[in-house]
Amino acid sequence: MRRVFRVFPTVLMVWCLAFTGAVPVGAVTEKPDLDIAAGSAVLMETSSGQILYAKDPYKEQPIASVTKIMTMLLAVEALEKGKVQLNDVVVTSEHAAGMGGSQIFLAPQEEMSFREMLISVATGSANDASVAVAEQIAGSEETFVELMNARAKELGLKHTHYVNCTGLPAEGHYSCAHDQAIILREALRYPVFREVSQIKEYDLRGGEFKLWNTNKLLWWYRGTEAGKTGWTNEANYCLASSVVRDDLRLIGVVLGVKEKKGHFRESIKMYNWGFARFEAAKLAAAGETVKTLPVEKGVETKVPVVTEKEVVAVVPKGEKEALESAIELPARLLAPLAKEEKVGDYVVYHHGQEITRVGLVTARSVPEASFLEQLLRVTERMCR
Repeated sequence: MRRVFRVFPTVLMVWCLAFTGAVPVGAVTEKPDLDIAAGSAVLMETSSGQILYAKDPYKEQPIASVTKIMTMLLAVEALEKGKVQLNDVVVTSEHAAGMGGSQIFLAPQEEMSFREMLISVATGSANDASVAVAEQIAGSEETFVELMNARAKELGLKHTHYVNCTGLPAEGHYSCAHDQAIILREALRYPVFREVSQIKEYDLRGGEFKLWNTNKLLWWYRGTEAGKTGWTNEANYCLASSVVRDDLRLIGVVLGVKEKKGHFRESIKMYNWGFARFEAAKLAAAGETVKTLPVEKGVETKVPVVTEKEVVAVVPKGEKEALESAIELPARLLAPLAKEEKVGDYVVYHHGQEITRVGLVTARSVPEASFLEQLLRVTERMCR
């Protein structure tokens, strides 16, 4: 694989840094010999966001309990920010206890740890626990739903709208396979999400109530690391899941499968197709130094530039040699610089087509030097 360095003038660099979007820059373009029996489906590579297969990916439809991926995403983000703790005591409200469908039969005023509530959502798809989690974070389910829609907007999702945090049937509650893949990809960044999603069985209330994970791929398909099922009469059978094999991490979403257990069968079919045809090429680790740039007017005269996350490209098997990469960076930087400030991009091409782009950031902060420090530095250069 060939790597080239590209230096950009300021105007072009600003354009590059402004590029954002939920849809990957590039995708594998081969015509797939695959027919998935679902209303819509997506197969995505997790690290880069490359779409390997899609069937009506933006079709808006009910998604049932797949909704709870967003509920859990907001929960793990609240944990990350310190707004809640896993050992916090959650007191069940009348509203939460009144949820129907899948539930752990919480009673009003029943207390349970935030961790066990989250496990009940991830493993047993409990509607009552979902509402209890939502109320613990936002005070009410209504306010939490506003946060869900705001987070979807932040992720650039244009075909998702939530009315509740459970996925119970409601007018105006919908999403699509593409958007759910993006949300699951974001949730997989958090170890707590992966931990609770992998629990196959769990004893609640001291063993009085047994939870079994609704995602049967944990038993049936090697490498499954997360997933959320869903079913209602309106949505049919749905599944968003993630599988890793041989450094290749894939996200599969199937929505609107009519046959019972068909969401598992169609997901397995899609994963088998993906793992048989594609391989991952890891080009750089997260935090890897790609270049050291000079810094003007800083207390330090140079700073390392590192990858924001790992750089992974997915290509058809046997085509790694067709990969090329480019490091897009300015010739120099200007202080002050914050730690992890984006200053460029690591771009990967396959047969000349851009397939992924990862940000390049500063390894540390560089404060602006004082006037006296800058003057002394200029004087030293003049005296050499």
